[in-house]
Amino acid sequence: MAEVRLGGVTKQFGAVRVIHGVDCTIADGEFVVILGPSGCGKSTLLRIIAGLEQQTSGQVFIGPRDVTLVEPKDRNIAMVFQNYALYPHLSVFENMAYGLKVRGTPRAEVDTRVRRAARTLELEALLDRRPRQLSGGQRQRVAMGRAIVRDPQVFLFDEPLSNLDAKLRVQMRVEIKRLHQSLRTTSVYVTHDQVEAMTLADRLIVMNAGRVEQIGTPLEVYTTPASTFVGGFIGSPPMNMLSGRLSASGDSVELGDTAVALAGAFPTHAGRPIVLGIRPEHMSIGGRSRLSASVELVEALGADTLVHATTGSAKDIVTLRLPGDARVDRGQRLAIDVAPANLHVFDRDSGQRLGR
Repeated sequence: MAEVRLGGVTKQFGAVRVIHGVDCTIADGEFVVILGPSGCGKSTLLRIIAGLEQQTSGQVFIGPRDVTLVEPKDRNIAMVFQNYALYPHLSVFENMAYGLKVRGTPRAEVDTRVRRAARTLELEALLDRRPRQLSGGQRQRVAMGRAIVRDPQVFLFDEPLSNLDAKLRVQMRVEIKRLHQSLRTTSVYVTHDQVEAMTLADRLIVMNAGRVEQIGTPLEVYTTPASTFVGGFIGSPPMNMLSGRLSASGDSVELGDTAVALAGAFPTHAGRPIVLGIRPEHMSIGGRSRLSASVELVEALGADTLVHATTGSAKDIVTLRLPGDARVDRGQRLAIDVAPANLHVFDRDSGQRLGR
């Protein structure tokens, strides 16, 4: 196991810069997920850590060693790919053993390592099969087993579950989490799926357009998003974003003809245009009504009911997450209550969070 450290990493393809100065440290034994939309640079950053892509500037350290110019095979990392990358003509055993054999590992040790990994991943009964005889989940476990047998300092996962159906993805998330808890190997995992990210990560690195928007635990990122991008990207349904303006005293937000009180004041930003963020689960009906809205669409999901509504004079669309037995009809007028402690205030121009 080892710490991974990136210092000022950038990447350009011709005149186009796709990574803009990433600085971060991944602790020894930590499971970090790099999360972001397609094209944000997360896979490129992972490939830079692996040595499969050369950064334009900056340094990469694995443990105390500067591996910036070190070949991938000499970085002591193992990578699990999206498409499994198994040899179709080799058995499961031979696929898992291939990397060890290439390195000249003694046959007895190869056998011991492969069978131990197969036992961990419940592949013992499949060792003589070819990849074409396996399900998608089994192939992914073989790819993970091939990485495990190498006993690397760092595991790198490049969207490993994106080719699986929804049920298998849930099963494999559990497998990966269980595996990490058992091995405690430093792991860096790339995905655009926020459910994977929230359930797997010790910490998240949220990326947008080649830049790191926020680094923190899943709970920190969810409860205290650093920007409108993070607030809107993390959470399903996403955070509601309402255009408004801070009052002259900075302790409330004016949304059209409605004023919403804040838990704290922002006197240095008084009178400025802002964006008010509210999670769907933090909006309720009745109580001390703050907002008036008209119901446009109701989605009954069983455990929850999602209500999409248009607010009064501001005409913003908001989504409420209500209990599954909530009875709301299209066209109904709602008085929505929001607790000041659950409000998030962002600068309208920069998108950055104001206050905590």
